[in-house]
Amino acid sequence: MSNLFTPVRIGRYELPNRFVMAPMTRSRANDDDGVPTDIVMTYYSQRAGAGLIISEGVYPAATGKGYVRTPGIETDAQVAAWKRVTDAVHARGARIFMQIMHCGRISHPSLLPGNAQPVAPSAIKPAGQTWTATGQQDFVTPHALSVAGYRVATRRALEAGFDGVELHAASGYLPEQFLSSGSNKRADQYGGSIENRARFILEVLKAMVEEAGSDRVGIKISPEINYNDISDATPQETYTYLVRQLNAFNLAYLHVALFGTTVDYHSVLKPLFSGAYLMGSGLDQAKAEAALDRGQADATVFGSTFLANPDLPTRFLKGAALNAPDRDTFFSAGEKGYIDYPALDTAGAA
Repeated sequence: MSNLFTPVRIGRYELPNRFVMAPMTRSRANDDDGVPTDIVMTYYSQRAGAGLIISEGVYPAATGKGYVRTPGIETDAQVAAWKRVTDAVHARGARIFMQIMHCGRISHPSLLPGNAQPVAPSAIKPAGQTWTATGQQDFVTPHALSVAGYRVATRRALEAGFDGVELHAASGYLPEQFLSSGSNKRADQYGGSIENRARFILEVLKAMVEEAGSDRVGIKISPEINYNDISDATPQETYTYLVRQLNAFNLAYLHVALFGTTVDYHSVLKPLFSGAYLMGSGLDQAKAEAALDRGQADATVFGSTFLANPDLPTRFLKGAALNAPDRDTFFSAGEKGYIDYPALDTAGAA
């Protein structure tokens, strides 16, 4: 049998397979209050054949929201809505971690309380635009931020029934803004050297671990992603330093997704990390199986393929054809392109 269908230990959990559903922004929450809508529960429960689901990025506080119709974990109403999601996932036998995503400077005043300026490690306006209720708007120059806490968000995620939390330290959002030399121009203990620029991530992880326990906390990184105007002068040195520091926390996992870089960071970073290693980005069945067979990963992460195929493990097991993802509906409102992708039984496949 394919290694994809063998059990794996991730933190405190024994998972029945090595399928991980990637965190993917889907923009189906209420925009005014960040509460996940009822179809969010359907969406995640449909995909509970994964051994582990990592939720879409969830903002820890309203000041961390970066896109239209993204969900939060700050209010009682948000917690209650997420509890319905986790209950539905658990009823189908899967585990689900919440990805905590503070967008930092990748935001816009129209998305924030009181039309506030976004926060960031340094007051540097990023190039590009973000999605707002009125369409794409230019990023603005953010206010400098000293330290942002994720502790309460971790506590609230556990209250909502999540099995753990993942720190989103990729895609040019707040933790990577601190880590990267191009966005962090601070002259204090959080800027300058690699050690200083990594300090914010390590302090955030410490707070999350204190709330949840190390075996319920993971982290996602994407070296050289070059997304949201993020850049670093010495990325290999930066990320090898960071990953070595992660071992002190005994985390549940390290999730590494690579986009566009010519450097094989999986070969560089996996040997440096003592816990479970999750490989993501651009995987199909053959690539995932090969990575597991070669010991390059402990579990494999699927994004748009899982988005379009709610029964992805079953399709892989049976060698069935896959639904194609509809990119035009990735971030639109409503059920279309969200919970209407057919499973094998409803598609009439063998």
